[in-house]
Amino acid sequence: MQLFAFGINHHTAPLSVREQVVFHAESLIEALRDLVDHRPVKEAAIISTCNRTEIYCNTDEPPAAVDWMARYHRLKPQHIEPYLYRLPQEKAVKHAFRVASGLDSMVLGEPQILGQFKEAVRTAQAAGTLGLLLNKLFQRTFAVAKTVRSETEIGAATVSMASAAVRLASHIYPSIAEQSVLFIGAGEMIELCATHFAAHHPRRMTFANRTLERARPLADRFLARTIALNDLSSQLAAHDIVVTCTASPLPIIGKGLTESALKARKRRPMLMFDLAVPRDIEGEVGKLDDVFLYTVDDLGKIAREGMDARSNAVAQAEVIIENQVTDFMHWLGNRELVPMIRALRDSAERARRHELARAARRLARGEDPQVVLEQLSRGLTAKLLHAPTHALAHVREEDREQLVQLLARLYQIPRPE
Repeated sequence: MQLFAFGINHHTAPLSVREQVVFHAESLIEALRDLVDHRPVKEAAIISTCNRTEIYCNTDEPPAAVDWMARYHRLKPQHIEPYLYRLPQEKAVKHAFRVASGLDSMVLGEPQILGQFKEAVRTAQAAGTLGLLLNKLFQRTFAVAKTVRSETEIGAATVSMASAAVRLASHIYPSIAEQSVLFIGAGEMIELCATHFAAHHPRRMTFANRTLERARPLADRFLARTIALNDLSSQLAAHDIVVTCTASPLPIIGKGLTESALKARKRRPMLMFDLAVPRDIEGEVGKLDDVFLYTVDDLGKIAREGMDARSNAVAQAEVIIENQVTDFMHWLGNRELVPMIRALRDSAERARRHELARAARRLARGEDPQVVLEQLSRGLTAKLLHAPTHALAHVREEDREQLVQLLARLYQIPRPE
């Protein structure tokens, strides 16, 4: 039972690299089954967000799992090698606990990652790639995250990406209430951003999505309107602020489309927030005059400002996690001993049945039951003690003291003088 985790995140890789190893939701089940079915991986779960792509697995050949990720994304292993971290056993457990608790997030204490962890577990369950080890790990992970958030102030006054975007918009525009805001996508991040912007009562809010049915509930909630993605070419110019976060594998807004929108706006500036990985807006757009483009990494830097005040909460959280890691590794160590415990019990059971069968035959022949019982107990004792006494009789001199101490501990007997 070999627990192993690996991946890249915002600490180790730039956005341009992270977006190349994203696992899209619609293909995640297929990817998990491919990993488990064709490689020496017994269990697997994948967490793929804008800040990280991580694979947790139960495997005896970790390098094979790492190579699989590169091949799956049609990348050469050396292309992602400089950005990868590999976490065996205890390090994997600690990492999972820290990530779910918000200690490894771009914004300290942000709660979204816990939901993303739970979604990864549901997907792995649906794919049939979640077994005893990973199920135990993730259930413990959720419990640890809950403890950290309830017993520390790690999540207090969390500065999210959404609030960072609003704060930045307030610095660029005199009043958000005078601006039109376009939200592209209909996921959790878009809903969070819309909630923050709506508090400032923009002049107009619009939701664009590939499927209008998914955008309408958000539009109804915020008294906004909806448009189809196909209408972006005619509607983009009508908006001062654009917030996008979709699962599209290719950019939705390119340089040409933006240039046309700026021309129609008579060069009035546009503020754009691209919170998607892979990016929804081409990087070249950020080089245009009158465009202020911020990626998820840019907002993360802004959101982290002023986080030092929670250093005490971080220290408390780390102590909780360390204790829980020790407890989990104790469980894991015990699980690894299960085959040996089973083998010992099977050996003892065979000896018991053998002696019991001999006693039954002797009783059937009419022998004295008291004598039969005495010989049964002697025979069973001899069989159970044969292995340790044989080991003592043939132990090498340099190993003798260690074996004596071990047997005294196993059989709970006082050390002979």
